Amino acid sequence: MQKRVAVIGAGPSGLAQLRAFQSAAAKGANIPEIVCFEKQENWGGLWNYTWRTGLDEHGEPVHCSMYRYLWSNGPKEGLEFADYSFEEHFGKQIGSYPPRAVLFDYIEGRVKKAGVRDWIRFCTTVRFVRHDPATGKFTVTVHDLKNDTVYDEVFDHVIVASGHFSTPNVPEFPGFSTFGGRVLHAHDFRDAMEFKGKDILIVGTSYSAEDIGSQCWKYGANSITVAHRTAPMGFNWPSNWKEVPILERVDETTAYFKDGTSVKVNAIILCTGYKHHFPFLPDDLRLKTRNRLAAADLYKGVAWVKNPALFYLGMQDQWFTFNMFDAQAWWVRDVIMGRIAIPADEATRAKDVADRVAAEDAGQDAHDAIHYQGDYVKELIAETDYPSFDVDGACEAFFAWKEHKKKGIMTFRDNAYASVITGSMAPLHHTPWKDALEDSMESYLRN
Repeated sequence: MQKRVAVIGAGPSGLAQLRAFQSAAAKGANIPEIVCFEKQENWGGLWNYTWRTGLDEHGEPVHCSMYRYLWSNGPKEGLEFADYSFEEHFGKQIGSYPPRAVLFDYIEGRVKKAGVRDWIRFCTTVRFVRHDPATGKFTVTVHDLKNDTVYDEVFDHVIVASGHFSTPNVPEFPGFSTFGGRVLHAHDFRDAMEFKGKDILIVGTSYSAEDIGSQCWKYGANSITVAHRTAPMGFNWPSNWKEVPILERVDETTAYFKDGTSVKVNAIILCTGYKHHFPFLPDDLRLKTRNRLAAADLYKGVAWVKNPALFYLGMQDQWFTFNMFDAQAWWVRDVIMGRIAIPADEATRAKDVADRVAAEDAGQDAHDAIHYQGDYVKELIAETDYPSFDVDGACEAFFAWKEHKKKGIMTFRDNAYASVITGSMAPLHHTPWKDALEDSMESYLRN
């Protein structure tokens, strides 16, 4: 009997898994039947931009946290596919910090070339997954949103690739209910032009706080105030940008902070992170973890310790992204196809998790964290036929990026790095990031 494998989600992680199986098939291997369930109308996950917020046309929570004018906030040289370079896709080398439309086109190019679209059932959301210990099988209940039908299918393996940057963590502060401006989470931020001429309060110091604040500055916000819980980001911000201690309360017009200062604001944007959220999984299959490099309860960072027929992709906090998802997907593929054995006893699998947590905790700074995740990618690649690439070179690109951010938070995207896949140097973009108000692919790729 041919194995059946369910992949939940057709974003970068799920597409990596489809490409991994297709790669094996292209080399003559007999692969399982793959069925990928994707609730959106198209692939790409977060990179599949939509104007919608809240609920979509089917009444489902909108997955997208992507906004117009987003440019990659890290160098593309750290995420390049080892088997599909930017040069292969675009026919030339491009700048190091592409806008979202360019990255979406790149992601899509590889899976179009692989021909895996027929494996995906679009507009189909997973409602529940059950495991039967007697048969070892999973029953997956799905909802075909276009036809409004619900049905069950049985699989030997389930791979959860639904991401963890789509269910917002939304705190409340005293006074929100009477504040006279707009309060929104970064998940619902779409267009920085909405805040032109306005005084913005951002709560949080994550990458989204840094980048959404920068977007609002670039497109003409009057001022940006960022409230931090533990420590300021500490970059060399523009003159109309300031960092303050945590927000304590607001009234109709004014925000008040822990240090006794206050500021009048028109809008509050909560950049307060996301939850690992899997409402379609029962307790015995559901991952509960913090956003960290060593995710809880996942052997090798992917196999569910309590039931290693279930896998999760891309659940770690991320320096590496697309190529780490590939490394994970190739490894999961080889487990399912019997090429790699997972330890039979749960205690051994649990020890692997504990060792990874301890190794992450031993790190002192971002430099250690980048090396930690780079070593993880190398570990997985060494056990499969995923094309080896210069992981250490990708780490060096991340280190250079961190230094460029320290030198100029509004100019770091005006730098370029060498591809770790082809070795060629990226060109400098034709327009400094702060002046490049048009983010279309046509504008970006113009020589």
